Amino acid sequence: SRNAATTLLLLGMIAVTMMVSVIVLAKQMGLKYVDPLQLDRLRTATGGPLPDDYDQNVVIAQIARAVFDHFTPGFYFVVAMTGLILVLAANTAFNGFPVLGSILAQDGLAPRQLGSRGDRLAYSNGIVFLAVMAIVLIAAFDAETTRLIQLYIVGVFVSFNLSQLGMIRHWTRHLRTETDPQVRRRMMRSRGINTFGLGMTAVVLVIVLITKFLAGAWITILAMGTFFAIMQGISRHYDKVTSELMVEDDDQVLPTRVHAIVLVSKVHKPTMRALAYAKAARPNVLEAVMVDSDTVTTARVLDEWDDRSIDVPLKVLYSPYREIIKPIVDYTRSIRDANPRGVVAVYIPEYVVGRWWEQLLHNQTALRLKGRLLFTPGVMVISVPYQLRSSIVAKARADRELTKTRPGDIRRGVVHDRAPDEPDGPRGPDSPGGQR
Repeated sequence: SRNAATTLLLLGMIAVTMMVSVIVLAKQMGLKYVDPLQLDRLRTATGGPLPDDYDQNVVIAQIARAVFDHFTPGFYFVVAMTGLILVLAANTAFNGFPVLGSILAQDGLAPRQLGSRGDRLAYSNGIVFLAVMAIVLIAAFDAETTRLIQLYIVGVFVSFNLSQLGMIRHWTRHLRTETDPQVRRRMMRSRGINTFGLGMTAVVLVIVLITKFLAGAWITILAMGTFFAIMQGISRHYDKVTSELMVEDDDQVLPTRVHAIVLVSKVHKPTMRALAYAKAARPNVLEAVMVDSDTVTTARVLDEWDDRSIDVPLKVLYSPYREIIKPIVDYTRSIRDANPRGVVAVYIPEYVVGRWWEQLLHNQTALRLKGRLLFTPGVMVISVPYQLRSSIVAKARADRELTKTRPGDIRRGVVHDRAPDEPDGPRGPDSPGGQR
């Protein structure tokens, strides 16, 4: 901790020295800088108005241009280094916020997805969320620093106040149990320093809120209140869900009856696979169900059902308005109402395709039906996939994802580079053609 404190002190001294140096140098040079929206306040050396195409450079750039007059490489070097420092400063947020988001997620104050690490062991969701928010702010404020700084300064001094207040509470809590006089003196000195810091940062925060409230500081206050309310709502939701998911005594009781339903649109391979899978589950009751939305199609399915001598009864649900979803939902609910302690298992045959546009052409009815049945208590929805030939494309794509080189594979000696005539699968350092 002593080394960290020393490093922090040195960094603070360097930052303050650089800031004071820039201010003094700008004052000695007579540098002028105004709000980009108020360029009419600037005048030329003769007192005349500036030309319409005048571009006001930032303070560092103006100082560098004056200091390195007639030496262009020096000017660009200062500008490039300044940009690099700003990039590193921005990267600090992308290092800190994802970790903070993961802590909030662990405490139930943020979505659990923020606590998940990505392939590179970074909190990818937090990084993406911060990047999206940064893009929104840049677009909303037209990337104008003078407008964005109002948000920044309020957030910074609020965090300063909270950190100083937290340290005061920290020292006060330890002083209640500490008996060593020397240690107590050190703690009291530290608490006094933090109290002084809290007073200074609080004064600055009040001044900023009063002078910059209408200039954009109100947005930060509103955002803080909104995020606080959202986090409280998330915490209440997770607590409520945890309470609902607690295992009780009657949760281990088996259902008295399983009524299985296989949905049928036509007699084809997906239907036969769903029937076979439902039979293997050995339910108490098994039946096939079809909605009569077209009389000709229904008659054709019934004839083919009889011709193939399928040993599962086929029930046809009448639908006068040619609806498909509602008759099935109503039928499953009627079965559930007749036996509240039983379970209704609905088997839905689905196609597995390999291209995104094929998904738009299939499974739309099944998707809507599952969305309705999932909200029905006591109804279990089982998807029975049937892989079409085009699904080979998706399988090959998934295999490439599994066999591509990932971070750390080479260090562990695992290489996925394959020759055309070699089988799929990862290789170790001792395998033929592997890394040596």
